[in-house]
This record gives sequence, structure tokens and C-alpha cells, in this order.
Amino acid sequence: MVERADGGVTARAAKRRRRLVVGEGRRGVVVAGVAVGLAGVVGLHGVIPNSPGRVGSLVESFLPWSGVVVALLFVVALVRRSGVGLVALLLPVGVWVQGFGGLLQPAPDVGARELVVVQHNVSDENPDPAGTARALLAAGGDLVALEELVGPALGVYEDVLGADYPHHVVHGTVGLWSKYPIREEQLVDIRPRAFEAGWSRGLRAVVRTPYGDVAAYVAHLPSVRVGVRGLASSPRDESARMLGDIVRGEKVGAVILMGDLNSTVDDRGLHPLTSQLNVAERGFAFSYPAALPVARIDQVLAGSAGVSHVRTLPATGSDHLPVAARVALDPLPPSGRLAP
Repeated sequence: MVERADGGVTARAAKRRRRLVVGEGRRGVVVAGVAVGLAGVVGLHGVIPNSPGRVGSLVESFLPWSGVVVALLFVVALVRRSGVGLVALLLPVGVWVQGFGGLLQPAPDVGARELVVVQHNVSDENPDPAGTARALLAAGGDLVALEELVGPALGVYEDVLGADYPHHVVHGTVGLWSKYPIREEQLVDIRPRAFEAGWSRGLRAVVRTPYGDVAAYVAHLPSVRVGVRGLASSPRDESARMLGDIVRGEKVGAVILMGDLNSTVDDRGLHPLTSQLNVAERGFAFSYPAALPVARIDQVLAGSAGVSHVRTLPATGSDHLPVAARVALDPLPPSGRLAP
């Protein structure tokens, strides 16, 4: 009887162990499956269809945050002691590092042929334009690009910035302030067909810098909305295509594009621009919304030049954070980082 009892206890213990092993295995498979799926989304985001609801663009707008999901999966795998899950996580980690690891590197040494560029959507509801202008002065940029310049606030920016930036041009609601002479300037028409005639958010200026002429563009692409039907971005995408065509025909060698592009550089909606211009090599610089920044939609891109580093500046009275970028004026091919 004792032997049978011992045998029964042993059998029950073995059965419990088998159940535990099977349960752990299933949990490991779940973590591994999510890890592989996540790696596929990050590495192959370009094949995600954009219809319906422009889901592809929506996913691409938040790709850097996939690193947070990887970290959470790592914690789950540790808690559940899932060796399979931990091994599988090497795949999304590798894909994420390949796509975004470079942005984590510290700023490089200052080069001999660099410009500092400041970009800021100052907001048409900014309660303190003078304070915002003074904050931008403190950044010490060579060029300052502003969007949403409206009403009396424009005069405030002109007065405060004028002493340090004697050269400036404004078209519509966008403007450029420069420490160096501006020898050409013109309106750039990027108005989507469905928008009324008064909509004006683009300009081009040729700036005579110590390193040669630079074609400086300032643009504010149409806003996007996220709703039950997905991402509403058709006007923005149309405007980006128009701007891309204009930049493609640029005759000046070096190009710097600054602006609120209402999109991240990974979003295929900006492909007409990112396919021919370099994006920032280092720095995430999430700029929007200012209260809790989750995406960098304020951009500095460059052609026949490189954006060596980008960073955010302290908050102003705007709902965007300003960004400052270092632009190296040396010939470089388009970076094509994560190009869709």
C-alpha cells in the first residue's frame, strides 16, 4: 500500500512537471511569435499596404517605438523563464539596431564646413512670441526657419530676431532668418489642388554662406488626422510630391530643407523627399506634441550635404518643440535609411 501511495505521488508530481513544461513551452512560443512578427513589421514595413486607411504610413510614423515593445517582451520572457522567447528576441533587436541604432550615437565633432540650422513651428496660438524668439536666438543657429507666422506675431519675430539675423524672407506663413546674405528668394507653390488659393506654406531662398551658396527651403506640409478610418494624409502626401518635384529640379548644389512636414522620415508619405535628401544620422529629437513628444515631424533634410546630428531645444509657447540640426556641407549620397 505504501509503495502504491509513493508511486501515485510520484506519478502526480511527474504529471505536474509535464504540465509546467508544456505551459512554459507554449508561453515561449507566444513570445517568440510576437518577436518574429515585430521584426517583420520593422524590417519589412514597406510591404505593409497603405490601403485602407493608410495603415502603412501610420505604422511607419511610430517605428522607433518598436524598441519599447522589444523591451517589454524581454521582461515577459525573463519572468516566464522562456529561453525560446529570449533567443527569438535577438531578431527584432538586430532589426531595430540596424534601423535606429545609429540615432543613439553621441553627436560627432564639429566639422570645418558646418551650419547650425534651427527649425520651429511657432504655433499661430503662441501666447509669447517674443519669448519664443529669444529662446531661438539662444540656440545660435546660422539659419532659423519658422512656420505658422501670422498676424502681429510676425512683427515680433522680425523685431527680436533682426539684430542677430539681418537677412530674412517671409512668404505666406513661413519664414527664413539668416546670418548670411540672401541673394534669391521666391514663393514655392506646394498647395494641394483641393485647398483654397490663399494657402501658402513654402519658400525657397539662396543663401550665400562662407562655404558657398545653399538653396534653403522652408515648408509646412498639410496636417494629418488619425480617426476611425485610419490616417487621413492625402493632402500632405500630395504636397510632399509637389515639393519633391521642385527640389529635384534645383540647380544650386547644396540643399537644406527645413519645416514642419507633418510626418516622420520613415513614413512613405515623405518618400518623394527622403529618396533624394539625407536625413539626420544621429539623434531622435521627438518634437511633437511638446507636452509629450512621440514623433519628430519637424525636419531638417539636406542634399549634397549631411545632417550629422539633430536635437530638440527647450519648450516655448508652441505645441511643437524647436529642433536644432548640424548640417555638414560636403557631398553625400542620399542616406536611404529605412526607405520604403
